[in-house]
Amino acid sequence: MKFDHVLVGYVPDRRGRDALALAALIARTAGAALSVAHVNPAAWDTPSPGRVDAEWRSYLRERAKSALEEAAGLLSDAELPHPPDLVVHAHRGSGRGLSEVVSKVGADLVVIGSAPGRSAGHITVGSTADQLLHGSRVPVALAPKGYGERPPRELERLSVAYRREPEADDAVALAARAAGRYDVPLRLLTLMVRRAGATRIEGEMLDLAHEQLEADLAASAKESRRRATVTTEVLEGPNVAKALAGTEWLRGEMLVCASSASGPIRKVFMGDMSLKILRAATIPVMVLPRAAVRTR
Repeated sequence: MKFDHVLVGYVPDRRGRDALALAALIARTAGAALSVAHVNPAAWDTPSPGRVDAEWRSYLRERAKSALEEAAGLLSDAELPHPPDLVVHAHRGSGRGLSEVVSKVGADLVVIGSAPGRSAGHITVGSTADQLLHGSRVPVALAPKGYGERPPRELERLSVAYRREPEADDAVALAARAAGRYDVPLRLLTLMVRRAGATRIEGEMLDLAHEQLEADLAASAKESRRRATVTTEVLEGPNVAKALAGTEWLRGEMLVCASSASGPIRKVFMGDMSLKILRAATIPVMVLPRAAVRTR
């Protein structure tokens, strides 16, 4: 998680402002370059009668120019380490278009806002996020709705959603190095769903599972303490959302999730639990593809 070049997808609305705020925070923290990309719908390949295609292309150019000028204005007081680079790219799918821009500019992180829907403070996975989470070769960071209204000035803590498996162990190692590099604490979290109405035997089994989860966290934390200050928590609740609500979240915090072991070898693909965490989180979430954690 050493980022040298951050790419943010921008549209001139609340989603874009949220994404810009998160991207600026990461770029400041990492001392990274920042590229702002506006993905336009692709124009027609063949000329149409009455120069409709030319008018459409002109409209798209003007819209992109206006959007990026707006983004540059919003970033004018962001205290970035480098002036932002502004990029226009044409693609029918905004997520796939951003993946192409990642390769074009050499970015090692892509940032987007939440899709419309749900209440402020949560993340909605729309088509852009879905395309990136299934196809990006670099980490994907998502800002919750309304994040840009009162963004933090600095990163305060990294938390990692942990369960004992190679992908999560590698994600913890990456996050520990990043926490040490950026001088912020690291927190390892494991979620445990304990539904109401469990029988006595089920309750005893869940108690044993809780003890094992605590032991797994302690073992992972011991390794990570060579690089950063580390704390651990097992969060319990009748569902993922209520489990996550059972702890304190800092304004300048980011939650890190590893991609699923069942996904494509180099790309992001979220398992069921990680997707539930993403949808329930009230802070930015960064999802690491297997390519990122395997090359640590």
